[in-house]
Parts: sequence; structure tokens; C-alpha cells
Amino acid sequence: MAEQEDTPESALNSDQDAAPQVSAIAQYIKDLSAENPSAPQVFQWQAAPQLDVQFNINVNRVSEEVHEVVLRIEIKAASEQGAHFLVDLSYAGLFGLRNIPDDALPPFLLVEAPRLLFPFARQVVAEAVTNLGFPPVLLDPIDFGTAYMAQLEVGNNALADGGQPLADVEPPGNA
Repeated sequence: MAEQEDTPESALNSDQDAAPQVSAIAQYIKDLSAENPSAPQVFQWQAAPQLDVQFNINVNRVSEEVHEVVLRIEIKAASEQGAHFLVDLSYAGLFGLRNIPDDALPPFLLVEAPRLLFPFARQVVAEAVTNLGFPPVLLDPIDFGTAYMAQLEVGNNALADGGQPLADVEPPGNA
């Protein structure tokens, strides 16, 4: 049997195997609903609608090294006359994660991954609203870092008050 030698090249290969690695495997529309419930009357209404924008992030473990991150964006446009339109989008990405420390997983999956998905989800929302017959809604950027920190704070406060950990806290959206 041949012995393995400790060469700089073999040390480099083992360092690369242990180095943290992240890759975006795929991104896709998981679910999309676009409704114009008041058509055709809505096109005669003069009042500008108020927008209510909410977002939510879910993470599902697909395998040991693959996670699905789902960015859900819900938009409701309504005025005194009624609902103008509703758009509900679940935009997902598969991310391969290898050699990532456990304490670094939540910040990546709940901050960085949604930040990477958001521009594409924003485009899907704009096109869906346009296809409903309205001017496109261009969503403002979302600060996922601040939302993540707020979620941690709410979770810590609930635990301090003797409550259960919050598994699916909806961070504040933007309007």
C-alpha cells in the first residue's frame, strides 16, 4: 500500500474540503396568485388604492446540505370602493450549504438568501400587477437584517416572559 504524503497540495485540498461553501442551486415561483376581484368596475374608480404589503420567510431543509428558502410577498390594494387587486407570491430558492457553522445558518437563510431572491420576486410582482391592468408596483427594498434582528428580539422577549419560542414570526413589511 502506498502511504499518503503530507504535501502542500494535499493540505490545500483538505482545506478546500473544509472551507465553507454556499451555492444558489435554483430559484423559482413556488406559488403565485393574482386577482382582480372588482373588474371591470375597478377601472372606472377614481380613488387611488392604499397598498398593504406584507412579507414572510420560511426555510425548509431539503437534505443535509440543501435548504429551500421561500420569500412570501402579499400585496393588497384597496380603496373605499373595494379591492383593486391582490397578489400573493411565494418565490423560492434552493441553496446548497456545506461546512457552514450552525450559528451562521440562520443569518444566511433568513437574511442573505432572501436578499438574493428579492429582486427577482420584485420583478414577478411588478409583472403580475401590470398583467392585472394596473401600473406596476415597484416594491421598496426590504432590510432583511433589521427584520431578522426584530424577530430575534421578539423571540427573546417571549422566552423571557415564559413563553414558547416563536417558530414563524412575521416580520414587519413595508408599504
